[in-house]
Amino acid sequence: MRVPLSLTARLGLLFAVLTACLLIVVGVVLGRAAEDHFRELDEHELSGKFSLIAKLLQRVASAAELEALPQALDDAFTGHDSVSLLMRDDEGSVIYALNAAQFAPAQLSGEVLADGGVWRLDGKDFVGREVVLEMPLSSRPVRVLLGLDISHHTRFLDEVRMRMWIGIAVATMVAALLGWMAAHKGLAPLRRVTEVARRQSADRLGERLIEGDAPAEVRELVEALNGMFERLEQSFQRLADFSADIAHELRTPVSNLMTQTAVALSRARSTEEYREVLGSNLEEYERIARMVSDMLFLAQTENGLLPRPAELVSLADEARALAEFYDALAEEQGVRVEVNGEARVSGDRLMLRRAVSNLLSNALRHASRGTKVDIDVSASKGEAVLRVCNAGDSIVPEQLGRIFERFHRAGPERHRHGEGAGLGLAITRSIVEAHGGRVSAVSEAGRTVFEIVLPLAPVP
Repeated sequence: MRVPLSLTARLGLLFAVLTACLLIVVGVVLGRAAEDHFRELDEHELSGKFSLIAKLLQRVASAAELEALPQALDDAFTGHDSVSLLMRDDEGSVIYALNAAQFAPAQLSGEVLADGGVWRLDGKDFVGREVVLEMPLSSRPVRVLLGLDISHHTRFLDEVRMRMWIGIAVATMVAALLGWMAAHKGLAPLRRVTEVARRQSADRLGERLIEGDAPAEVRELVEALNGMFERLEQSFQRLADFSADIAHELRTPVSNLMTQTAVALSRARSTEEYREVLGSNLEEYERIARMVSDMLFLAQTENGLLPRPAELVSLADEARALAEFYDALAEEQGVRVEVNGEARVSGDRLMLRRAVSNLLSNALRHASRGTKVDIDVSASKGEAVLRVCNAGDSIVPEQLGRIFERFHRAGPERHRHGEGAGLGLAITRSIVEAHGGRVSAVSEAGRTVFEIVLPLAPVP
């Protein structure tokens, strides 16, 4: 199976390829510039030589000077071994030759050389040009073929190209090494992230990644992972607390059932006595069933598994119906219930009624005798607000932030919040949050206020 390259190797190779491409482009540009420069030099030298030949021809004004022309040309080109020259009259006869061996056979036979022509002979490179000049003495045209040995230029360019390719190869390997080192060092924070993630377990969720030395590209990943570790730690802690709480809550009814059953079986009893024991056991079974049902409801609500029909719900109507339902309990507690205001929301009517019912039953149990429980409903800034207020024992500040947790008890002076198992307020919070709202509580100076905030129903 083909093993994929590491990110460090990929970055190193990419850096090397980019460096090689850049150097190749630079080398090609410089090579072309050098070739153009040497071509200009050759053209300049050829032009200079043609100018010299033209001046010598212009000076031929007599037969004696015509006979002395070859010697003048020899003198003019003394030491110019790289120059070759052929001069022909209009009939094609050679009237002067210099270094004729440097011309190709076709040129010696009289073929016309194209302007800017090049040729290669005996491993040497030549460039030449052919022009037609006039000799004043005879007013007859003279064909002048001038060649220039440029082998030293081509050897220099070949040497430069070879060294350039060697330099590009070396620079590419150095760039690959430097790119690998830079990528290896730059990806060090990712390796630390990997190490921390590899060490994470249920008993080491408190370990966090250091954000200070992380580069900007990795900092967001580090922050996201730290947030994930934080959430996992909180979830594990809640799960541990929940397991401990449920074990504690179930232990009492199970212990009561075992004790009552053991006592009932300790000796023979009458039918009426057995009936009383079974009735007492039934109450414990109902308590356990209610607790399990509430826990299942919480789990389904928090995971979005409950259906939520979008029906129009009047919070004031639901509150009045609940006030009427709890009228007997309120009368027994010596408490009055008063509902004011109006607001409509969209959601599951039964679930919302249960949330308000938990708050109202909680307020009735903790309200002082002779006081009033107020349920105020209002609408403001696109939100519906329902407040349940009662006068009674205050909740201490350090407990106030935890009263919506499962199985939480606010203190020995206050009974359980909820439907007898410490789950009522937790259920209320889950229902409200499932409807896109929020719930909070304030308790001070003997007055406790629970507030539910929900999005208002859209106007038809």
